[in-house]
Amino acid sequence: MSQHNEKRTRITVDIYGQQYSIVGDENTTHIRMVAAIVDDKMREIYAKNPSLDINRLAVLTAVNVVHDYIKLKEENERLKEKLKTKE
Repeated sequence: MSQHNEKRTRITVDIYGQQYSIVGDENTTHIRMVAAIVDDKMREIYAKNPSLDINRLAVLTAVNVVHDYIKLKEENERLKEKLKTKE
């Protein structure tokens, strides 16, 4: 087994009532936080759309999270450019 694999974290989390085994390079606190955000977003979307089946709910959650990610990435780039112009 390589050193890289020895540092990987394996944890079981609950997302929307289902247990998932997550393996990653981050610590357990980070993985739990990610799972909690996904769970919260799924519950938020379901509350607004209670007729959604689990597959559609998962896809809409992914779309919403990626949308938020892109907006933050764009804002990050905008702020980096703003800092560059001040130098």
